[in-house]
Amino acid sequence: MGLEFESDKQFRDAMDLVFRLMDEDPDMGPKLRDADVPQRFEFDDLDMVVNVRSSRQGEPGNLHWEWSDDVDWEPKVKMKMSAETAVRYFQGKENIPIAIARRRIKTGGDVKASLALIPITKPVYAMYRDALEERYPHLVA
Repeated sequence: MGLEFESDKQFRDAMDLVFRLMDEDPDMGPKLRDADVPQRFEFDDLDMVVNVRSSRQGEPGNLHWEWSDDVDWEPKVKMKMSAETAVRYFQGKENIPIAIARRRIKTGGDVKASLALIPITKPVYAMYRDALEERYPHLVA
């Protein structure tokens, strides 16, 4: 049985949560900002897209994301996946190279740059599962 979202808004809230966790983490956030790998995530089953980049000078936080393709930056990496795969991915329950090989995640651009972020983002897996357990227990993979 797969993960089921009560609404598109719930999925977006769950994804905003993981981006906030990474952005605000005192170790992860600055490392992601310094890595500067703009990414575009497309969730094809919900017809939603989010673009994420490092915060620019003068902007708060370490990451900036917009739920739109109307952004003033180009992604270095593009990833297309289902909403369920995305939530599993950020809980560490989706093996990225295998998911790419099996086409559960379709990629474009500098995939190597994206894979290099995995060691930086690995701490978010447990943090995200804990936060989901508290807010959306039915989304814990």
